[in-house]
Amino acid sequence: MTRWIAGLDGCRGAWAGTLLDLDDPGRYRAALFARVADLLDGPEAPVCVGIDVPIGLPDRVEGSGRVADRAARAYLAGGRSSVFPVPPRAAIHAGSYEEAKALSRAASAPPFAPSIQCWNITRYIREVDDLLLSRPPLRERVYEVHPEVAFRRLNGDRPLAFPKKGPGRQEGLAERRALLRDTGLPSSLVDEGRPRGVGADDHLDALAALVVARDIVLGSAVPMPDPPGRDSHGLPIVIWAPAGGGPFPC
Repeated sequence: MTRWIAGLDGCRGAWAGTLLDLDDPGRYRAALFARVADLLDGPEAPVCVGIDVPIGLPDRVEGSGRVADRAARAYLAGGRSSVFPVPPRAAIHAGSYEEAKALSRAASAPPFAPSIQCWNITRYIREVDDLLLSRPPLRERVYEVHPEVAFRRLNGDRPLAFPKKGPGRQEGLAERRALLRDTGLPSSLVDEGRPRGVGADDHLDALAALVVARDIVLGSAVPMPDPPGRDSHGLPIVIWAPAGGGPFPC
């Protein structure tokens, strides 16, 4: 039985996707998908998908937020990456930014409102939340990842030397490509496989998610935290990372 795996990253109103046949790594492709369901229901029907989007939304945000986000912030401390606070589910599904700010403040302690940058990506969060609530069997195939957690893990739990945006961008992209090649991904997929309409950083983030999906299927991925949390709908609140060298350092 063919076992396809996939990685997804939000990209310009769509999803940058990468797919690999786990049993025949010479078979792979990268594409831009309009919806997550288009990949899941596509010809490869991947058994596991790593996706860079929060899964498991709080009804009320207490303190510094979801257990997975607190764990990721602690792990990434000292680096350039940040983990934005996930607003309450009602705010994610709000019809406008003003409504989202009001709903978030009403269901958080201390009260906070999502930034406009956070609001701009809530369409991705809503899409995945609606999909997993309406099609529960997909919860066994779709897993939350954080690309910078994955890259730091692949870098021996050390901060990367360069960012993927701004000054040093080209060095940062090259650094991440080297880490991905070292995982055994086909060099042609890493270096030349970016489809039209997908940014270089989005392609690499989708590949990092693909690596995590592989390790989940192989049973070597690491959950953050362990054990995972759960939201009121039973969705897991956990960020998955590649195997690396062992448990996360304390």
